[in-house]
Amino acid sequence: MTADETYWPDELFYDLDRTGPVPLYYQISSRLEAAIQAGTIPTGARLENEIAIAQRLGLSRPTVRRAIQDLVDKGLLVRRRGVGTQVVQAQVTRQVELTSLYDDLKSSNHEPSTRVLHRQIVPAPEAVATALGVTPNSDVVYIRRQRSMDGTPVAVLENYLPIEFADVTTEQLEQRGLYQIMLSRGAAIRVAKQKIGARSAEGDESELLDIEPKGPVLTVERIAFDSSGRAIEFGLHCYRPDRYSFETTLVAK
Repeated sequence: MTADETYWPDELFYDLDRTGPVPLYYQISSRLEAAIQAGTIPTGARLENEIAIAQRLGLSRPTVRRAIQDLVDKGLLVRRRGVGTQVVQAQVTRQVELTSLYDDLKSSNHEPSTRVLHRQIVPAPEAVATALGVTPNSDVVYIRRQRSMDGTPVAVLENYLPIEFADVTTEQLEQRGLYQIMLSRGAAIRVAKQKIGARSAEGDESELLDIEPKGPVLTVERIAFDSSGRAIEFGLHCYRPDRYSFETTLVAK
């Protein structure tokens, strides 16, 4: 595909349901989103213009415009003057479940990579001691990593672990997810308390995430517990909001 070529996956839309209850714009946007996330529509691909798409599908231009705008709002497409509508690198949408970022990237067909920034024994600050249920200033393991998705930085991960994990190596952290490493040592995480928020990037986070200085980041604070109820991980993580989001299902009581 050259820079001048446009792309439109006709095969995704042969079976649009034109009489059912699901709006047509949603059918289009959801199918495009799935194809972008799976890599079927490659990063950098330029889509046909809305008029051409509407004619192809036999739909109104407002219907197509709304479908495209949904994906622009999600950060999957971008409109550029003189270029048109283009696919940007897919965002990972993470279900609010007890999983690791490494596993989420793998399961969504992305290639995770890790750069270990710090791995050391430190005295537990008061907040960390409280979270892990240890004495303040007692030794804990501190790990800080930069996690990338297909070569693009997506998160900065800080974790505090009980001292028994002091022999976890940099090589292990670069090759596997932290939860995989802990599970291989018999430490199965069964439940976690998690808080999701947002703030401006601090310190070297802007540089590590390749975003503008003091740009917005998503944050997660997590305390994870094993089957005995003992806290075995305290995590402070931040994520690029244009490459990462959280999703949950709410059920009425």
